[in-house]
Amino acid sequence: MANRLKDSTSPYLLQHKENPVDWQEWGEQAFAEARSRDVPVLLSVGYAACHWCHVMAHESFEDQATADDLNAGFVAIKVDREERPDIDAVYMEATQAMTGQGGWPMTCVLTPDGKPFFAGTYFPREPRLGMPAFRQVLTAVSTAWQERREEVDRIGVDVAGHLQQVQQLPSGGVDDLGAIAMPVLRRTFDERHAGFGAAPKFPPSMVCEFLLRRAARTDDAEALRMVERTLEAMARGGMYDQLGGGFARYSVDERWDVPHFEKMLYDNALLLRVYLHWWRQTGNPTAERIVRGAADFMLRELATPQGGFASALDADSEGEEGTFYVWSPDQLTATLGREDGAYAVAAFGVSPAGNFEAGTSTLRLDQDPVDSRRHDDVVRRLMAERDKRVRPARDDKVVAAWNGLAIAALAEAAVVLDEPRYLLAARSAGQLLVDVHLLSGARLRRVSRDGAVGAPAGVLEDYACVADGLLALFGVTGELQWFEIAERLTGQIVERFADGRGGFYDTAADAEVLLKRPQDPADNAYPSGQGMTATVLTTMFGLTGDDTYREAAQTLVGRLSGLAERAPRFAGQTLSAAEALYDGPRQVAVVGLSGDDARHRLVRAAYRLAHPGLVLAQGDGAEATVPLLQNRGLVDGQATAYVCRHFVCDLPVTAPEAVR
Repeated sequence: MANRLKDSTSPYLLQHKENPVDWQEWGEQAFAEARSRDVPVLLSVGYAACHWCHVMAHESFEDQATADDLNAGFVAIKVDREERPDIDAVYMEATQAMTGQGGWPMTCVLTPDGKPFFAGTYFPREPRLGMPAFRQVLTAVSTAWQERREEVDRIGVDVAGHLQQVQQLPSGGVDDLGAIAMPVLRRTFDERHAGFGAAPKFPPSMVCEFLLRRAARTDDAEALRMVERTLEAMARGGMYDQLGGGFARYSVDERWDVPHFEKMLYDNALLLRVYLHWWRQTGNPTAERIVRGAADFMLRELATPQGGFASALDADSEGEEGTFYVWSPDQLTATLGREDGAYAVAAFGVSPAGNFEAGTSTLRLDQDPVDSRRHDDVVRRLMAERDKRVRPARDDKVVAAWNGLAIAALAEAAVVLDEPRYLLAARSAGQLLVDVHLLSGARLRRVSRDGAVGAPAGVLEDYACVADGLLALFGVTGELQWFEIAERLTGQIVERFADGRGGFYDTAADAEVLLKRPQDPADNAYPSGQGMTATVLTTMFGLTGDDTYREAAQTLVGRLSGLAERAPRFAGQTLSAAEALYDGPRQVAVVGLSGDDARHRLVRAAYRLAHPGLVLAQGDGAEATVPLLQNRGLVDGQATAYVCRHFVCDLPVTAPEAVR
């Protein structure tokens, strides 16, 4: 019998609709029931591609005895953290405060007014490794609720009070913030395996973007060395799918060898753009290989029928993690024959002992193939064999912010690599966001599925990432609608998210009231809403010349400078925005007839420049909407580029090589 999740639009919640646990979605109805029954709320937060979420579901939530305990003593609420990052942020902060750590699945027990008094992450079915069994936890919490209510209420009040405290890092100026961050990044750089810090290693996408920008702006050889070594190491290791392209979420080891196998849209969008910028800056052939592999993976595996991009592929298939991706020497030989099997074993570093489970290995590519034709044939045949395996499940909800990241990456890749199909995909995703996610008054909804928009309102990262993606789409196409919508979204950010002190909240002023209004300045797996807002404000200043955008960007970067100085690994987007502020605006206005190949060549020449402060607008010379394009005419009837700094322009040029 289905529980109360059966009508959800979240694939994660739908995974639990047949549980014997009487799950409900987050909402007043659930808390009202808790008040009327005088029982606590058990809040379980996870996401569809989360391996340990699946484990806990199979062990506990599908177990009738556990469900009976849970239904009798609690109101059970299930939340998809990707749909409701605001709820996740508030209760993750509480979990970390109470336990010193966090992760998913996240398990919080709340009073009927939403105050947390117990928290944890994964709990096993049976006690092990110092962890109590989940049913033991339920029994202990129920006993405390019934017998020590004053203590429970006091803990809830104390935790809620802790959450209300504003812990603001010191603010500063924006004078070469990167120079202050560099020594900290050097100290944490892994000289042996590249990347930053120890295992597990997450792809440092935003930090890599900052390092590339700093190297381009200042000729910082150390910045370029760290980023090139990191990007090379990730591209060679098992975290990158050497057959099908695309990156897994993170590496469990320090050498980027064995991943946690789920593949997220945001990782692949961010890394696609970083590798594109690496190729643009250095011409490294590995960079181009990864760009094309990641883009093709996104188009093949994550594109939805409605034109957007799905959120993720699961880590598991057939109930086991990674089985879709790993190989043994015998499997390679059986697929390819003796000679090509031996080649694949050597080329991909596969051994009888394996580096994963049961003598299987992830595939590495430590050396470029000498015979690329043979290698490509081997990859094609292995892909055909792998496609016969049971595929990982796909979380097919469309998240606005992550699609914004994908649009920006694919649009830039389309023009830099001259790949029209990437632009077609970016434009389709942009149109889906406009048609489905964008409501009247330029208000965004965060998620859709099968073309139907979900209820959760957009948060700051949605507005900022979508605006950034649409500005990239405008730069690449010259289609005015993208600029106009991005401008309206930026207006929404300033009007509804500002905190009055130069920063921005993660939720809008009229959003649902939680225990606190979250305001996290730190990048995690994808950019912080505030860091991306600084980027969008900087771009908008370059396109419009409106000083209010520049002032807002500088103030925001100043507000975030304390984090960038102390923990730059979590402030890469802010540091990237700062580099753009220092360097720019370097403005390129290209005018020419629509469809004119000469205009396209000028645009492509501009996008192949690595300057962090570059902003580009293109049109037919008649537009008055975008100030950067105003009063720009064709020279001798030819497509023309105007290269400017702060709207002061050099003589117009008509040759692509003259743009540089």
